[in-house]
Amino acid sequence: MCGILAIFGAQGNTKLLRQKAVRLQRRFRHRGPDGCGTEVFEREGTCDILCHERLMITEPSDKGKEPKQSVANEDIVYTYNGEIYNYPEIRKKYEHVYNFVGNCDCQAIDVLWDQYGPDMCQHINGMFGFVIYNKKTGQFFAARDHVGIIPLYIGTDKSGAMYITSEVKALVGECDRVDILYPGHYITNEWVQKQWYKPEWHNMNVIPKNPVNLKELNDQLTEAVRSHMMVDVPFGLLISGGVDSSLIAAITMRLIREGEIDIKSKGMKEVHSFCVGLQDSPDLIAARKVAEAVGTTHHEFVYTVEEGIDTMPEVVYHLETYNPTTLRAGTPMYLMARKIKALGVKMVLTGEGADEIFGGYLYFHKAPNEVEFHKETVRKVQDLYRYDLLRANKSMLAFGIECRPPFLHRPFVEYAMSIDPKDKHPKNNNLHIEKYILRKAFDDEKNPYIPSDVLWRQKEQFSDGVGYRWMEGIQAYVNEIISDEEYAQKEKTFPLNTPTSKEMYWHRQTFENAFLSQEIVKTVPFAKSIACSTEAALEWDESFKKNTDESGRAVLGVHKADKHIQ
Repeated sequence: MCGILAIFGAQGNTKLLRQKAVRLQRRFRHRGPDGCGTEVFEREGTCDILCHERLMITEPSDKGKEPKQSVANEDIVYTYNGEIYNYPEIRKKYEHVYNFVGNCDCQAIDVLWDQYGPDMCQHINGMFGFVIYNKKTGQFFAARDHVGIIPLYIGTDKSGAMYITSEVKALVGECDRVDILYPGHYITNEWVQKQWYKPEWHNMNVIPKNPVNLKELNDQLTEAVRSHMMVDVPFGLLISGGVDSSLIAAITMRLIREGEIDIKSKGMKEVHSFCVGLQDSPDLIAARKVAEAVGTTHHEFVYTVEEGIDTMPEVVYHLETYNPTTLRAGTPMYLMARKIKALGVKMVLTGEGADEIFGGYLYFHKAPNEVEFHKETVRKVQDLYRYDLLRANKSMLAFGIECRPPFLHRPFVEYAMSIDPKDKHPKNNNLHIEKYILRKAFDDEKNPYIPSDVLWRQKEQFSDGVGYRWMEGIQAYVNEIISDEEYAQKEKTFPLNTPTSKEMYWHRQTFENAFLSQEIVKTVPFAKSIACSTEAALEWDESFKKNTDESGRAVLGVHKADKHIQ
């Protein structure tokens, strides 16, 4: 992971423009604390600029420094953020054609652009946001990965200069028009977003009919984890205590024991795992069991409600959102990232994406039929970049830690989204539990992946699992600091995306003070929801329309409180 900034068509003194670019890239230096680079290209009275803040994950040497000169075309230079997991295969295929330098995966960008041009993204399995620039013609090509694991924003200033960057804060005070470069899209000098990723599962009118094969599901996820272990530095595992992150941890440790992953080559003697929560919270207790079972050196980070509330304004700034659910979960993740950074771990694997792919949120129990169930999974996966992926990426990179989600490996997404939704719907299994097929695929009695009570533990949303007192503490706090009279004026204070709760009102105040831009306000998702649903799913149940709290506990009759309620 890294941070990038590109500016095209800037007008003015070249040296001053360079200094402005350096000032803007400092705003996301946390994404790449290991090095930086800035290149300025003068063209016909204007300047084009590429900037890069580097986090060394693969090729921890200056051979991976960016912006990077192409080995295929002397006119091409590029800057890149992400990881390309099929880089070894790409290198092997083309090493007789190109002179690869070092072992940085970014060279796949170089080679694929030379081979395929704008169709290059079809040949990448990974997470990415990058800009390719032709010094001779001034043409550029910028693209984002299939589901938006890596963030990219675009903007234009009053002079018409175009900006592309990893975090929207780099555009504050510069651009009067700001937008998101959407997942699976690219953009060129024409400044029109074009979609490169068009899988069959995007079409909601096509309902998959492939019956689940549990062994194949196991094999596919194992391969996704294996692919994500392309790393040259110490890595760790996030274990929330839920089934998703616990399975990723278990698969990783099994691959290590079987000799498929050599941790010594990554400068490691042991694998560290991490969990965060309030004292004796459900997640801490469950994660402890998993870590002991799979054999990691485990770290529990305990925070208090007061510490979390004190930190929330920082989290609003780093996550660039005022969405309450994202911030409820993002704050403990941000606090955990600070601790992980201190231990020298630079990459972590996480369980993001499983709930969206398999319909794991508790409100999915209310899906009226398999067709509606499937359509909602499509909506949820397509919306991930606005919520959980934004949270995981930005809260971890606030402290220079790369976060990789194997469930969202492109081949795995396409496989899992091809499974008949009747096999996913919780009403169709004998336990009536969400994500049954995922759990069953790893239910190995002879050689268990994780403890049975965790494998079959009901979904607990991260912002609930860290401790039930967390959400209640936030709400009590905002009720004290924001009066009913002040909140009654919310339409006047915030006419655009007017807050729907005092909690959102508080976050919106922080957001406005940090960014001072109505354009940036529009980049934040704004919709009604029940327990992390999309707005469309509110039609499933009359109770959903009356209670749009995003806690999983709001799904009455489905949520079963963990016996360790905090």
